[in-house]
Order: sequence, then C-alpha cells, then structure tokens
Amino acid sequence: MTLSLRNLPTSLLPYIATFLLFSMLSANAQSSYEEKVKAYIDAYKGIAILDMKTYGIPASIKLAQAILESRAGQSMLATDANNHFGIKCHKEWTGKTYRMDDDAPNECFRKYDNAVESFRDHSQFLSTRDRYQFLFSIDVQNYRAWAYGLKTAGYATNPKYPDLLIGIIERYSLSQFDLPESAVAAIVTTEADNNLMEAYRSLFVYFGPGPNNRKIYLNNHVQCTIALEDDDLLKIARDFRLTASDAMDFNDLKRAGGLRAGQVVYLGKKKRKGIQKIHVVGNNQTMWEISQVYGIRLDNLYRKNLLPEGFEPPAGKVLRLR
Repeated sequence: MTLSLRNLPTSLLPYIATFLLFSMLSANAQSSYEEKVKAYIDAYKGIAILDMKTYGIPASIKLAQAILESRAGQSMLATDANNHFGIKCHKEWTGKTYRMDDDAPNECFRKYDNAVESFRDHSQFLSTRDRYQFLFSIDVQNYRAWAYGLKTAGYATNPKYPDLLIGIIERYSLSQFDLPESAVAAIVTTEADNNLMEAYRSLFVYFGPGPNNRKIYLNNHVQCTIALEDDDLLKIARDFRLTASDAMDFNDLKRAGGLRAGQVVYLGKKKRKGIQKIHVVGNNQTMWEISQVYGIRLDNLYRKNLLPEGFEPPAGKVLRLR
C-alpha cells in the first residue's frame, strides 16, 4: 500500500515536511560522522598497532576508546588539547594542562603537543598503574574481556562502557588490527602500498610555513617538508637554501631527481634511532621508505636489524627502530 500525500489533510502537511526534513538531516549527520570515524581509524591505526606491540594493549580497544572519548577527534578536548582519551592531570602530571568543566567545574586535563603523545601517554597510563595490571594477562585478541576488564578496573563510571566499546569495535571491524603481525601488515598497508607516508601521517607535527607555499613539519625531532605535484629534490633544496649534496645526504638519496607528491623530504640530518620501538613491514615497503617515515638514517636502520645494505625485508617482518 502506497501512502499518497494527496489523501492526507492539508493541516498535517507542515508536520510531515518537518519530519522528513529532520530525517534527512539526521541521515546526513550520521553519514558525515561515519566518514569522520573511518578517516580517524585510517589516521591512527598505525599508532594503535605499534602501541599494541610495545605495551600489550589491543589495538581495537585503544582505537575504540579514542573514538568514544574524543568523538573521533572532534571533541573540544581533542581539538584544543590533543587529549584523545580524556585523561585528567592526576598528582604526578607535570606537563601542560587544560581546564574545562566535566564531573566538576574547571577540572584539570592533560594537554599534549600532538595526538601521538596522547596515544602514547594512554598506553603508559594503563601499563604503569597497579589496578590495570590484570588486564595484561588477557589475550590481545580477546577484546570483549578487555572491555569488561576496563570497567572492572574502574576506568569509566558509565555501566554501559564495555558495550559501547564492543559496539564500536564490531561496527568498524577493529578486531582485524589485533591479528598476528603477518596478517596485520597486509591489512594496515593496503592503502599505503603506493604511498607509505599517508598511513603514518599522524607521526608528523606541523611546525610552520615554509617558502613558496611549502609547509615545514617535525618528525623524530628533524625538520622536513612534503613534496608537491611535479616536485623534485633540486627545487626543494633551492627553496630551503640547501646544497644538492646536503639534500641528497639528508634523505639517503644518490641523485636529485623527481619526487612523488606526498613524499617526505628532510631538511636536516635524520636521527640514528626512532621514537617508536618497532615497525611491522607491509606489502612492497622498502627500507628506504621506512627510514623516511620514521626519520632514521638508512644505514642505522640496517645496522639495528643486522641486515646487509640493499636487503629488502618481507611483509610481516618486525624491524627495530631503537
């Protein structure tokens, strides 16, 4: 049976129009939020997986907590203070602070320079407190037990907290990031096979404007910029008043040829070690690309992993960065 508006009293038409408009706006808002969540997952899944390998917290749990606590990076605390987990100051905190009303007026929250610091501090927060220690005996692939364990440990006061986390994990298939290294590598780098930088963009911190509409970033405490369309190393060297030989040396390159848009170019000597501890090699990733992602000198990356220069590791291999 089809409902015809012509058969309805005209007095009802304004209410029906309002209802339809509200439904359309709600659907659009939901669609927009879904896109933001998916973009958020793409931006931070690499950090979540690295932290899982380092600290033992399931990547699915970490991502679900961040999505829930920060509204996929859209909350005021996330945008103003880079705090994605709602962690309050506590007496031991000596870093930057941010004040806002929460359970009580003008409460103190931790403030970070970037989102990566927030993710890392969350891992340290859980792994160094006695009340959470029992969680680390739970298998990282058992996200349900972790979700209920967090509630038992008193992480959140909301009685529905475990169900909210589980719902996010299952809605966005986050448990795939808890798989063993070989499976995770294939999943994480699917979109990074052509441009590894995009999958790890969250490691880079904006530093300021550069010459000729370029932007300067910091990665591993080294200034760098991102190649534009039809860019080459000589153009970047001229813009930043570097010699061609220095630009090649800083980036472990043997020639100053063309660059792919989105490729990172360092403006100073890369470091001997990375901030992160490990990297799981993905499909078609080269040692040079990995050294550029983490701001580590290529020869040091080979030496740390006892690999001969020129060797390219297979997908799934774990590389030491420190």
